[in-house]
Amino acid sequence: MSTEKHTPYEFDEPERMVAEEPVELFGGVLPLDENERYTYADYLRWFDDVRRELINGIIHVMSAPWTKHARTTRRLGAAIESYLQKRQGNCDFFYAPFDVRLPVDGKTADKQITTVVQPDICVVCDPSKIDKKGCIGAPDFIIEITSPSTKKHDWTTKFYRYESAGVKEYWIVELKTETIHTFVMQDTGRYGAGKQYSGNQKVPVRTLPGLTVSVSTLFEELRTKNYEL
Repeated sequence: MSTEKHTPYEFDEPERMVAEEPVELFGGVLPLDENERYTYADYLRWFDDVRRELINGIIHVMSAPWTKHARTTRRLGAAIESYLQKRQGNCDFFYAPFDVRLPVDGKTADKQITTVVQPDICVVCDPSKIDKKGCIGAPDFIIEITSPSTKKHDWTTKFYRYESAGVKEYWIVELKTETIHTFVMQDTGRYGAGKQYSGNQKVPVRTLPGLTVSVSTLFEELRTKNYEL
């Protein structure tokens, strides 16, 4: 059985993480200012190899995932892909790096969007939200897999942003404790209480009826290979 627990707002808002190096452009160099708020229009002009997200205009630098993180992403993605292929519906799923733009108040112009994220996995069931640049609007289902550098970010900044954007279901997968925390949007427009799964429990995907994820199966291979985190 699953264990209910209140939404764990256990971390303070993460510090700003801003690239220190200038961003190379085709036309010159753009220095990034930690006090500046950027938009998706700015984001599109950065042609270096640094992965970044924008949260309310603030830059968050991302590093490459560790082995345990990458394998977990692959195993979860394989389960979702198999389910979607059998159902042959409108839903599609994507791995990072895949840009998800989260407009506010219906403002969808590039210069008006200040939040662009790259979830580890996202499922989008409205084809009209997919365009050549990624997804615009809230995906139905997002999974973030924590690492030492992203844990606070996933539990706070992204939690609040996904909730306010209307993401129907949000999972946080904790590699170190081998637990999965799930949050489902309520009629109040908030996630409210979440559920924690571990051990031999199976996790239902509320937005993809009939799909479940076995916690023990998900982590079994990783445990035997002893990938440190």
